[in-house]
Amino acid sequence: MRSKMQKLIGGLFAAAWIASLPLIAHADAVILHTNDVHCGVAKNIHIAAVTQYKHDLQKENPEVILVDAGDAVQGEPLGSLSRGAAIIRIMNRADYDFAIPGNHEYDFGMDRFLELASQLKCGYYSCNFIDKRTNQPVFKTHKIVTLDGKRIALIGVTTPETIVSSSPKEFQDENGKFVYSFLEDEDGSKLYEGIQKTVDEARAEGAQYVMLVAHLGTTGAVPVWSSGAVAAHTSGIDVIIDGHSHEQYTRVDKNKDGKDVLVEQTGTKLASVGKITIHDDGTITGELVKGLTAVDADVKRLVDEELAQVERQLAKPVGTTTVDLVTDVDGEYRVRSGETNLGDFVADAFRASVHADVALVNGGGFREPISTGKVTYKTLAALFPFTNNLVVRSVTGQQLLDALEMGAAKYPEESGGFFHVSGITYTIDARVPSSVVQNEQGGFVRVDGAYRVKDVMVGGVPLDLTEDYTVVSNSYIMRNGGNGMTMFDGTPLLRDTAFSDIDAIADYVKEQGGVVGKGYENPAGAGRITILE
Repeated sequence: MRSKMQKLIGGLFAAAWIASLPLIAHADAVILHTNDVHCGVAKNIHIAAVTQYKHDLQKENPEVILVDAGDAVQGEPLGSLSRGAAIIRIMNRADYDFAIPGNHEYDFGMDRFLELASQLKCGYYSCNFIDKRTNQPVFKTHKIVTLDGKRIALIGVTTPETIVSSSPKEFQDENGKFVYSFLEDEDGSKLYEGIQKTVDEARAEGAQYVMLVAHLGTTGAVPVWSSGAVAAHTSGIDVIIDGHSHEQYTRVDKNKDGKDVLVEQTGTKLASVGKITIHDDGTITGELVKGLTAVDADVKRLVDEELAQVERQLAKPVGTTTVDLVTDVDGEYRVRSGETNLGDFVADAFRASVHADVALVNGGGFREPISTGKVTYKTLAALFPFTNNLVVRSVTGQQLLDALEMGAAKYPEESGGFFHVSGITYTIDARVPSSVVQNEQGGFVRVDGAYRVKDVMVGGVPLDLTEDYTVVSNSYIMRNGGNGMTMFDGTPLLRDTAFSDIDAIADYVKEQGGVVGKGYENPAGAGRITILE
């Protein structure tokens, strides 16, 4: 008899990309899955349509469950204004059976996340979210479900990138010591070992099939923590339900024994719904389902109520802009690897709000451009959905240089830590290889070689490495060390303001007489960042 993995090979030839509503047919064991919804519950496929699809399938075969692979609660005003609660209410109504935290589940702080986790009926699972004080997982590591007589283990995994891409301070105690871990290290071995341990435990408990529900990703993910790397360094996993990189794929990877592992991801904001089917003969197939239109009335009613409440809060006008403030330049996504007029505008707003010497704005914070015309709070909430406040620190010239170097370390690749600036200009010499050294958590340690960043000018004067400067950024960078910006740890805190990034921008627009445009006409910015190729 063929092994399950051998059967998988044949079964994968049946994998399909569904471009329209599929016919509902008998399925032996079906796992529907979503990932990176990012509050987009009414985008693409409506979350109410996902629920209805599950219920329609169950009319033919009750052996159907729905799982989520992380990053649901943040990404739009629906999440930020309710601090995640609205999405938890919707997920509960949408009848999820299993969920894992992605990196953005922690955006509202650890206390708030744990509060939200207690409200999610299906619960969160993660085998690698560890409380280092007890050396135990914070949540249950896995769940075994029985569908059509088949015992299937669902194991949660959250990317170790969470330590950096979320707010690192949330994983530390009051002394700055990390008390939570995601099994991060330089070569990925801790993560592989932790996952393998859980896989072996699930098999020992009688699991016939093992599915990793993972927020790991492929493109842009740290290579040793990607879904492909995890597959390659483990055994006993049949399927990886993936997330994090916002891609759509159904593919086959090899495990460490050379056997096949089905890997599937649905994109973001419900671009598609994943459907994994385990057939009676043991074959496993994967599909990405689109075109769902029938909706569950109860779920849709709740979503409509939640969105209406948000709209009322966001309708307030701020002003107008006479130019497009962009994330893309010449058809390319630029805001994470180069200067744009949007980056200049926001940095100016931050600096003006607190009268700092320098403003730094991380490219990863931008989510939407601002088009010519009316600007409302809704516009700004779409631009910055993560509700950060502004923080001002006294920073030495050396620390400022290190921050710019860290932000430029990945260039020409996109980086959420790439800095847009105000009050300062600088050059990135991309011909110089990056020599930034980072710790296991991705935090900055030192520059072990030549700097790529040079010709830094503050207020038109060359940067003095020994001079102190007032620097403003968002709390993600300045208080929480996001994107690995640990060089700011311990620097004198001058102001931890109550101003949100949105409020700072709104005030700046009003200071401009309610009209933005002058000085921001060039989509590529005002020449504050020079890049030598």
